[in-house]
Amino acid sequence: MNSKTLVIILAVLLLSASPLFADSFTGKCIGVSDGDTVTVLNRTAQIRVRLEGIDAPELHQDFGRKAKQFTSALVFGKTVKIRIVTIDRYGRTVGRVSVNGKDVSLELVKAGLAWHYTRYSSDPVLAKAEKAARAGKKGLWSMRNPISPWDYRHGGGRK
Repeated sequence: MNSKTLVIILAVLLLSASPLFADSFTGKCIGVSDGDTVTVLNRTAQIRVRLEGIDAPELHQDFGRKAKQFTSALVFGKTVKIRIVTIDRYGRTVGRVSVNGKDVSLELVKAGLAWHYTRYSSDPVLAKAEKAARAGKKGLWSMRNPISPWDYRHGGGRK
């Protein structure tokens, strides 16, 4: 085997061992940026993960800090499993995060602390959970006219 072949084999092995080239990985949650973004330590790599299927209020929005606290209570310092869906335009891994068998995206929507992000997700379980949270006036649905994070980010409803 020549050195060029060996380099190619090593490169393939390294890439396939990376969590970004796997379907899923586990790691310890070492950070929570907001309700829908966490940082996971996988071996020695810190991986920023955007929770798939949802959009939580921004930190300065109503219920934004509650969403972050909720996510922190569920995952911070714990071993989580990430099922990778894609990589977003900001380079974040987008995936379904679970801890102790609970889907974090689903738990946030059920608590009324995130919208089902229908622009990027057609998940019927998230849709049903949002409908139930709205009907029960849970979390942000207790407000008369909650402003979606995507509208807020584009200047709608900022104080």
